[in-house]
Amino acid sequence: MRRKSLEERIAERQAQRPTLVGTGKHFEHGPAKFIFIFLIVFIVLGHLLGLVLLMWMDIT
Repeated sequence: MRRKSLEERIAERQAQRPTLVGTGKHFEHGPAKFIFIFLIVFIVLGHLLGLVLLMWMDIT
């Protein structure tokens, strides 16, 4: 008797999972969505603050 390959077992498990509710939903986990958005905003604000600081110091 041959055991199924890892890829086949993963494919079966994924096929048994329920589909995401609604189209375009990428985050099943609320806190993951919050952390992702927080990090994006934090990085963008950090870059903008750095740019303003460099412009104020007249380094650029």
